[in-house]
Formats: sequence, C-alpha cells, structure tokens
Amino acid sequence: MAVLDEIKEATIAGNRDKTVEAIDKALTEGISAADIIQKALIEAMSVVGEKFKNNEIYVPEMLIAARAMKSGLEKLKPLMVGEEVKSLATVVLGTVKGDLHDIGKNLVGIMMEGAGMKVIDLGVDIAPEKFAEAVKNENPEFLGMSALLTTTMPAMKETIAVLDNEGIRGNVKVLVGGAPVTQKFADEIGADGYAENAAEVVDKVKAMLS
Repeated sequence: MAVLDEIKEATIAGNRDKTVEAIDKALTEGISAADIIQKALIEAMSVVGEKFKNNEIYVPEMLIAARAMKSGLEKLKPLMVGEEVKSLATVVLGTVKGDLHDIGKNLVGIMMEGAGMKVIDLGVDIAPEKFAEAVKNENPEFLGMSALLTTTMPAMKETIAVLDNEGIRGNVKVLVGGAPVTQKFADEIGADGYAENAAEVVDKVKAMLS
C-alpha cells in the first residue's frame, strides 16, 4: 500500500498512532507536508463525512477519525512554514451568547479543517459584538454560529443585526446550525446557510464558494 493510502486508512479508522507513524514514513520518503494534507488527511475526512451522511458511522467514530486527523495536522504544521497550503476559505466559528454547548461546533470546525479551511474558533458564549469584531479583524468568508438551546437562538438574529449596524454584513456569509435550528429559522433571521450536521456544512460551504 502506498504510504499516502496508509495515512488515509489510519485516519479513517481513527488510529492516531498509526496516522502519525505513516506521516513520518511519508516524510522520510520525501513527500511534502502539503501533499500529505491534501492527498491523505483531507481525502480521509471527505470519506468520513460521506460515511457519516450515509449513516455508516456516527458521531463517536467521526470524532475519533477527526482526532487522528488533528494529530496528523499538528505533526505537519511546524513543517508548513514557507510551504503554503492554500486554504479553501477562512471561517470564524462560535457558540452564541448564553450557550455553552460545543460538541457540534467542534465537530464542524474539525470537518472544515479537514476540508482544507482555516478555522478561527471563538469558543462558547460569544456575544454578537465579539462575532462582529472577529469578522472585522479576520476578514473571513464565513461566520458559523451554533446554538443548542431554543432560548439562545435569538442571539443569532442579534448577531446578524450587529453585523448590519456595523456595515459588515455584506462581507461575510452567515451559517447557522444546532439541534433546535431549522432551515425556516435560518431564512427568518436572514442567514445565508443552514446545515443539519457537520458533514453537510462542508458541502454547503463548498457550494457557496463555487
């Protein structure tokens, strides 16, 4: 088996040690960090996303594969200096004010990183003003907001209002998600996109970029 396939298989299986070992092997064979990321790790997460969408695997397996990918990325990041991997897009993520849930958000962040995007994760309990500040400072193509409580969903609408007031709403595509969030709600508050799960987010983002 070619070494890039080995990395891919180990990542899909969620075997962190094997993933890192195979990456070491690829590096000694002279394969660049950029190629390892693009042709092994990103491809692996794309397979994982498909399996998740088809109910062949569930959140725990997805998290394990994502963890293996993250270990691989951490190993390769120091080698990336001067070897630029062009990121697909920059995304600012956060769970809205009053909400401390982050599993869904973290999963979305990992899937986006796995698809080659640069993710700036603000964390949980993020006020509308903080989202707006990040949009100004980071100039992302996308802003992703997550809510797991019906009581915190209005914070998404408030955030979009703040972006409007600051005159930066047109600079960024707003994506919303979380268990109680629906397409109808996304439309009502004027969001650009809604996804039901982490794997779907990546498809939505890619469609918006094309």
